[in-house]
Amino acid sequence: MNLDLPLIWAGLLSLGVFIYVALDGFDLGVGLLFPFLATDADRDVAMNSVAPVWDGNETWLILGGGGLFAAFPLAYAIVMPALYAPFIIMLLALVFRGVAFEYRWRDKSHERIWDTSFVFGSFMATFMQGIVLGTFVQGIEVEGRAYAGGWWDWLTPFTVMTGIALCVGYSLLGSGWLILKTEGGIRAQAYRFATLTAIGTFFFVCIVSLWTPFLSPEIYARWFTSPNIYFVAPIPLLTLLVAGLIARGIFKQIDSIIYPSTIVLLGLCFIGLGVGLTPYIVPRAVTIHEAAAPDSSLMFMLVGALIMLPLILGYTGYSYWIFRGKVRHGDAGYHS
Repeated sequence: MNLDLPLIWAGLLSLGVFIYVALDGFDLGVGLLFPFLATDADRDVAMNSVAPVWDGNETWLILGGGGLFAAFPLAYAIVMPALYAPFIIMLLALVFRGVAFEYRWRDKSHERIWDTSFVFGSFMATFMQGIVLGTFVQGIEVEGRAYAGGWWDWLTPFTVMTGIALCVGYSLLGSGWLILKTEGGIRAQAYRFATLTAIGTFFFVCIVSLWTPFLSPEIYARWFTSPNIYFVAPIPLLTLLVAGLIARGIFKQIDSIIYPSTIVLLGLCFIGLGVGLTPYIVPRAVTIHEAAAPDSSLMFMLVGALIMLPLILGYTGYSYWIFRGKVRHGDAGYHS
């Protein structure tokens, strides 16, 4: 049996990126909500709720970047020059954020500086991820086998909008996480945040969904011509259903609904993105098969991935299991 190795690797990378969004998205969201929490004690609880898992969540970002370089070197060679600036800003922001985790507990005299670093890093990392997403959707200018655009092509009204949209979406994830992991006053605050960010997320999902088809005739045809429209119609219908489920969870204050439902909502958005981009890995320029490394290299890496991915999933699941339950004021946490 001949395996379509480029397609398998495209699926693995897509899975890695989505897991990153689902996991690191909530702790970036907590960082975005951090300055709006009422007291320093609430902020301590919020940080302790993500402290045991935040660095493990970023494993999936490394998988996405390293996998793109190894499995699709042509795409990497085109995408990186197009997105050097947002990628560098994102990585520096993650460094600021990581330093804040370590220092704010030990350097109390400069706690406000480290809190600012945590918030700034969370915002810039999220916003730049949204910029990268928007640039992919709007397309990258390619001539031959090289990037042919300018330094600032990634900065457009559409990409700025997707950057803001991702900040709002991650904030909804962060709200759902705080609802799951906290109680009392901070939980009540998280429900208020969830109400506002859910409204914002639904708004931006609508705006992106309406704007994206007009970026390219090909994307428009995928969504609005027959018979394609019959195959993709379940995606917006399911999105409406999940949005209603999130609204119900907020209205009735059902803690267990909001976070997983938001992940499903983002997953449907991810599928919708795939409908518009497939079979391209560099939108409307280079296909998955054109960008792929030789099959011998892909097979060699696939063997390693089949060994490592279950291990990563296993220790990730174990860490979440060990640190399950509510985080309360006064609990021993990351700073101990």
